Amino acid sequence: MRSYRERLRAPASWWVTGMLTMFTFGSILWFGFPAWSALVTYGVLFALTAAFLLNWGRPSIEIVGGELQAAGKVLPVAGIGEVRSLDDKQTAALRGPRADPRAYLLIRPYLYRSVYVQVTAPGFEAPYWLLGSRHPERLAAAIESARPAERAGNASVG
Repeated sequence: MRSYRERLRAPASWWVTGMLTMFTFGSILWFGFPAWSALVTYGVLFALTAAFLLNWGRPSIEIVGGELQAAGKVLPVAGIGEVRSLDDKQTAALRGPRADPRAYLLIRPYLYRSVYVQVTAPGFEAPYWLLGSRHPERLAAAIESARPAERAGNASVG
């Protein structure tokens, strides 16, 4: 059963900006050549831009069956410690000067906020996961609600 799913798609403004940039670049490239080369030039540039943006927006974050899944990585919810939604300044600090090189980061430049997930499960190298999100409060709440009942009870006592 899935309790949360978010796809990290590139926003429409990135698509518009990317296509306008490629249109301008394509116009510079084919200027002075036959008109048919314009079609080829624009086709190739638009296809490359679309492929890049589609690939960049492919990762998703899901909570399924007691597991947090982020771009193919899996973390059991029972092995999660502290969970916090972060604002833009806290996110910038954790992906920059305060970042741990061992941490797992799933971030995108168009996602300014994130969720900090402390990893307490044995066998994981990453001390925490930093997951970029459009809805960090909802993601953090979904992670908390997916925790086993006994773990949530123990966390509130300690």
